[in-house]
Amino acid sequence: MSGSLLAIGKTGLYAAQAALATTSHNIANANVAGFSRQTVVQATSAALDTGVGFLGTGTEIAQIKRYSDNFLNAQVRNAQASTSGLESYYGQIKQIDNLLADTTSGLSPAMQGFFKGVQDMAANRASVPSRQAMLSSAETLATRLQDLDSRLGEIRTGVNGEIEASVTAINTYGTQIAKLNEQISNFASSATRPPNDLLDQRDQVVLELNKFVKASVTPGDNSSLTISIGNGQPLVVGNDSFQLAAMVSPTDLTRMEVGYQVGSKVAVLPDGALSGGKLGGLLEFRTETLDTAQSALGKIAIGMAFEFNAQHELGLDQNGNKGQPFFNVAPAFVGASINNAKGTSTDPAAELSAKVTDPSKLKDSDYEVTFKGGKYSVMRLSDNKEVGPVTPGANGAATLEADGIEFTFEKNPREKDTFLVRPTIDGAANFKVLANNVSQIAAAAPIMTSMELTNTGTAKISEGKVSKDFLTAPPALPVTLEFNGGNLTGFPAGSTVTMTDSAGKPITFDPAASYVDGATYSFNGVSITLSGKPKNGDQFKIQGNSSGVGDTRNIAALGELQTKNIFNNGTATLTSSYAQMVSQVGNKTREVQVNAQAGNALLAQATGAQADVSGVNLDEEAANLIKYQQAYQASSKVMQIAGTIFDTLLSISR
Repeated sequence: MSGSLLAIGKTGLYAAQAALATTSHNIANANVAGFSRQTVVQATSAALDTGVGFLGTGTEIAQIKRYSDNFLNAQVRNAQASTSGLESYYGQIKQIDNLLADTTSGLSPAMQGFFKGVQDMAANRASVPSRQAMLSSAETLATRLQDLDSRLGEIRTGVNGEIEASVTAINTYGTQIAKLNEQISNFASSATRPPNDLLDQRDQVVLELNKFVKASVTPGDNSSLTISIGNGQPLVVGNDSFQLAAMVSPTDLTRMEVGYQVGSKVAVLPDGALSGGKLGGLLEFRTETLDTAQSALGKIAIGMAFEFNAQHELGLDQNGNKGQPFFNVAPAFVGASINNAKGTSTDPAAELSAKVTDPSKLKDSDYEVTFKGGKYSVMRLSDNKEVGPVTPGANGAATLEADGIEFTFEKNPREKDTFLVRPTIDGAANFKVLANNVSQIAAAAPIMTSMELTNTGTAKISEGKVSKDFLTAPPALPVTLEFNGGNLTGFPAGSTVTMTDSAGKPITFDPAASYVDGATYSFNGVSITLSGKPKNGDQFKIQGNSSGVGDTRNIAALGELQTKNIFNNGTATLTSSYAQMVSQVGNKTREVQVNAQAGNALLAQATGAQADVSGVNLDEEAANLIKYQQAYQASSKVMQIAGTIFDTLLSISR
């Protein structure tokens, strides 16, 4: 009898001792990240059949249970991936928001200062001081655009560095998970004896992984976990881990891409393939905001340079010479060719260049050009639409104009030669003033008009304007128009004359009755307006301007570019385009900020729900210590009683 009591007391003692150890383990690890509360699960030992009934033999430890809920763990992981991605995005985009919206270092003050210089020059009859002030304000504008682009370039460099660091962290976590899988598989010989602490460590590493990229978790064989990222690319399978690789883009040396490594080969993953986590946020920021902002800034620079040059070339400089390009217009960025069939080619057979020819038609998109089936296919990446195939000639030469961009192909292409074209991303970086002397500013118009002193009517002729056609097919000057019997004669032979009324509405030109009061006449790039009532024999002369001194008609036209609708099919000015860019970045910044705050709240809620199940409550554990201490003492008392009984039996026998 005493032997049974001793055995029963011993089982209770061992169970209480294990419970005390487990409770102490909980208390010691209460502040360890990822630790899950554990408890001892006891079961009744097999009873002894005495013939008159079953006699209990004590207790046994059935399991050291770990409180962990897979559903709640998955919620925390998903919330962590989303929140980390949004915080990463916000940390980057707020830099651009602050940069563009700054009232002193933004583009708006420099642009307003430049056009003020242009307008002051027109008001001061193009004096030398006003010319110098205008040239200085142009240099200030160029510097501001370059500085803004340089700052965006610094942000891009920072993103590249963080992408590399994130890839390294992801690879490290993948290796750790694979090692933990192996250890857990070695220990997990029974479902009732899982290695709880190793499971906690693995769950915590998986959670840390989700801070860098969203990872999908699937139970594998022998208590292992299979981890996949992106579009299902496996990162960990059993005891094996796979690697990501950070690599410089073959088409853009300023861009760091993420590749998936299999053996010695690396396949570049699209930016949208990896979502969530710090890496996903960085890639999303670069694609949606950084590339867009830098291209939008470049678009403004190119549109400014293009339109200003077009008008400047219609004028005369201080020496009476035709105006030259005032600003540099940056060519489109064209990445090195990639041949999908033969790998990257450093000396591709095909060559491609591109430039903006009409800013109003730009579509705010990059383009992918591929040679396939004997044709060049130009794909607009913003909507994945083909804007026009073109078949090259025998020597591979071809030209295609689409979306305000001219694509020029040279040399013989190979099948699947592929190019990336970014029309405006380098526009601000390469924006510079080409004029280096105040005398090169073409302030004057190339024509001047006059009326004969012998005219007897009241008709007057405007100062006259010229368009780009004047540069390609100018009329032989001087041109003398004469009014006779309701008709104007003297237009250059063979020229096409168009008319508009005072409201700008087209009028059909009738050679037999061509004079209309207030009408504008255009021919060979020259436009003049006649108003009033002429009399027979009245003459109006259009002749070349022999000197640009004191004439500010062209500089006045240049000043009007500030309010000219240049972009979006003639619906947006330079100022409104920049304002739209700032607004888009600002709205996106606020959107990401609000979503990040909401994500943090959801993460806190999910973490709290997980802690309710897995977290250690010190008050509860303190109570358990007392309970298990009493159980230990009680079991000891049982053993003491068994010893007393045994001693009593021995004394009787003596």
